[in-house]
Amino acid sequence: MALPEPSAPSTAVVTGASSGIGADLARELVERGHGVTLVARREERLRALADELSGSVRVEVIGCDVADPAARAGLFPEIERRGLTVDILVNNAGVGTIGPVVGSTPEAEVAQVRVNVEALIDLTTRAVQQMVPRGRGAILNVGSTAGFQPFPGQAGYAATKAFVRSYTDGLRGELAGTGVTVAALHPGPVRTEFLQVAGMDERTFADAFPKFMWVPSREVAREGIEALAHDRGGVIPGVPNKISTKIFELLPRTLLLPLLKSQHPALRRSH
Repeated sequence: MALPEPSAPSTAVVTGASSGIGADLARELVERGHGVTLVARREERLRALADELSGSVRVEVIGCDVADPAARAGLFPEIERRGLTVDILVNNAGVGTIGPVVGSTPEAEVAQVRVNVEALIDLTTRAVQQMVPRGRGAILNVGSTAGFQPFPGQAGYAATKAFVRSYTDGLRGELAGTGVTVAALHPGPVRTEFLQVAGMDERTFADAFPKFMWVPSREVAREGIEALAHDRGGVIPGVPNKISTKIFELLPRTLLLPLLKSQHPALRRSH
């Protein structure tokens, strides 16, 4: 098994754990006997999840905005202060803009880079430099099927997830044979708070994707942890999402971009 064995002083750090896929990733790890450290801005939400998960394993809560470099710098030292070793890191925290760039703001466009790219690099680097000398560890980075092609209507978000995909694959190549497992989880449509936070009505967005493409959050989380446990590298939950992603990769950009633009509900809404 490529996941480190659970132990009393070890913990699995899950960022963006206050809801959605992040909360379900924490649930999956706890079910496998791993203690977890829940990280997000909304500490009250984390404490509610901690109450649910507490019992057979140690559950820690740390309120932290991973977009803040100073907060990130203090995260691992705080975990160490609590007597814990980071054996698993799940970079799940993510934000994104939805809609045309011309209607967005520089602040919103850059914010998604800070969370989806900068924080992921920062925390992964810190984790790797602890894990490799120990000869054990596992890192799961949460990407998106949007990262497999340009995505009009979510141009910046898709670009950040393309980074996650490339970075994770490169790091996986570097760390082969070190005892540290690296994988990427690339969900398609999932019903979480992401759309609400991005200012998009879920029903409107859902109408743009067939029902069979939507995968429950818990199933997505399970596939992500399985990818780590069996050293599978990148994983796309749901057969329809695997197929559509492959088709989009093969289509010429001259056909793909107009198609995606015409189908994105935020772009249709903006006209």
